[in-house]
Amino acid sequence: MIEFDGGLPELTDPVAILAFEGWNDAGEAASNAVKHLAEAYAGGGRVFAALDGEDYYDYQVHRPVVASVEDRRQVIWPTTRFSIVRAPARLLPGDAHEEPRDLVLVHGVEPNMRWRSFCEEILGLARDLGVGQVITLGAYLADVPHTRATPVTGTSSDEAYQALFDVEPPTYEGPVGITGVFQEACHFAGIPLMSFWAAVPHYVAHPPVPKATLALLRRLEDVLDLSVPTKRLAEEAQSWEAGVDELAENDAEVGEYVRTLEEQRDSEDAADLPEASGEAIAREFERYLRRQERRRGSSEEG
Repeated sequence: MIEFDGGLPELTDPVAILAFEGWNDAGEAASNAVKHLAEAYAGGGRVFAALDGEDYYDYQVHRPVVASVEDRRQVIWPTTRFSIVRAPARLLPGDAHEEPRDLVLVHGVEPNMRWRSFCEEILGLARDLGVGQVITLGAYLADVPHTRATPVTGTSSDEAYQALFDVEPPTYEGPVGITGVFQEACHFAGIPLMSFWAAVPHYVAHPPVPKATLALLRRLEDVLDLSVPTKRLAEEAQSWEAGVDELAENDAEVGEYVRTLEEQRDSEDAADLPEASGEAIAREFERYLRRQERRRGSSEEG
C-alpha cells in the first residue's frame, strides 16, 4: 500500500528515475545519484508518498534506525519513498526556451519479499502520475581502473530508444535484483524504459564512490536534455580519485594492479579507435538531430 502526504501532484512531462540500495548498488553510486537529484534543485525533493514497509521488508534484515528529527527521537523505517523535483532543460545555443520537466525520484532499499506486488504498486503510481518514461540506475563491481573514465552501460528493450540514445538491447542472463524485475514489469506494461549501470572499481568499492555517481548523472543529462548541478560532486570525485591515487602510490601491490588495469583499458580503447570515424560521427549527429526533432515535436504538442 502506498501512503500519501497530501494529494496526487500534477506534473509536467514526468519521467521516473529509480535506484535501490543493496545488490544493485555497488559503492552506493546509483542511490547517491538519486539522492543528488533530490537535493540539487531549488526547493529540494519533496517526498509525497511512501510504500508501507511492512508489506515488503524483513526488519531483522533491514533494521529501522533511531534518529533525532526536529529535536525529537524518531524511529525511521526502511521503505521506498517517492519525491519530486522540477528540473530545467539543458539549452544549447539556438535552442528555443523549453519548460522544465518533473522528475519522479524513487529511492529505497531492495525489498525482501513480494517483488511482483512491489513493482505493480510502483507502476500503478507511475500511471496515475502520467509518467511516460522510466529510467533505472544501478552499479556493479568490475575490473576497471579508477584513473580512467567510469564506464556506463545503457540498455533498453525499446527499439526507438536504442536508435535515439545509443543504448543496447539487454543481453544479460543470470541472477537479477529488483531493478531487473522492475524492467520486465515495465516492458509488459508497455512503459518505455532505459537502464544505466556504472562500473565501480572492485578494489575501492567502499561507499561513497562519487566518480561513478557523477558518470550516471552525466548520462542522465544527455538522454533527458537536463542541466544537473554537479560542481560539488565533481570536486568530491576529484578528491576521491586523488585519495585512491595516494593509496596506490603507498601500496606497491595495489599500484601494480592499477597499472595492469590501465594497460588493459587503454588497449581496449585503442582497439575501438577505428569507430571514431566519419561514419561514427555521422551516426552521433543523426542521433542529435532526432533528439532535437523529438524536443520540437513535444513543444508543438504542448
